[in-house]
Amino acid sequence: MELFDSHCHVYDDRMPDGPPAALDAARAAGVTGMVAVGCDRPTSEASIAVAQTNDDVWATVGLHPHDADQGVDTIVDLIGAPGVVAIGEAGLDYYYDNSPRDTQRTAFAAQIQLAHEHDLPLVIHTRDAWDDTFDVLDAEGMPNGTIFHCFTGSPDEAQRCLDRGAHVSFSGIVTFKTATDLQAAARLVPLDRMLIETDAPYLAPVPHRGKTNQPAYVAHTAQFIADLRDVRIAEVAEATARNARQVFRLG
Repeated sequence: MELFDSHCHVYDDRMPDGPPAALDAARAAGVTGMVAVGCDRPTSEASIAVAQTNDDVWATVGLHPHDADQGVDTIVDLIGAPGVVAIGEAGLDYYYDNSPRDTQRTAFAAQIQLAHEHDLPLVIHTRDAWDDTFDVLDAEGMPNGTIFHCFTGSPDEAQRCLDRGAHVSFSGIVTFKTATDLQAAARLVPLDRMLIETDAPYLAPVPHRGKTNQPAYVAHTAQFIADLRDVRIAEVAEATARNARQVFRLG
């Protein structure tokens, strides 16, 4: 059974016993691929470094909405580095508002343009900003391969993502008892448009909630979604791994 963690920060020193141990634990758990995601220049560089030293890890280059005021020019030169398979995580976060909203929208639009220019998939972070997220995407045009990472919306928002041709990625949040809307969305999204992720070191799934997350724990999310949909875990694991390899064009 193949598992694929479509979004993690495995380079982070908060990984249990450090990044190399987290990579080994993931492999032991059946995780055959991981995408290490950049949020600014230093983390994009870290993603590239771990991708270039591990055949089962790929990198993204992006500017998180929290860091939008740093300017997209700070990451552009990294896009062509070996191992880079996507732009992002990019998007809008109106929950924290760590960058001004107009600055977030400008940075998001610029990264959509970069995805078009370089013919790369786009990894989206959106929180409390669904309408503006869709407005910016519709204005700029959906890149060929768009992933809504760590999806936390309702079935209605999931359908809006699907209607635009996007993939929807579920993290450990779906395993939380109170996440009923999210669980309904996980029943709605077809398996051929679904990804799973950890977002490690954040958002560990039940039964590890509250602990430092790691890519190995993606198995718990796969099992939860399988139980939710009343299918075998292998069906969820293999479908989401296949989708990840297709959307990130990993062959």
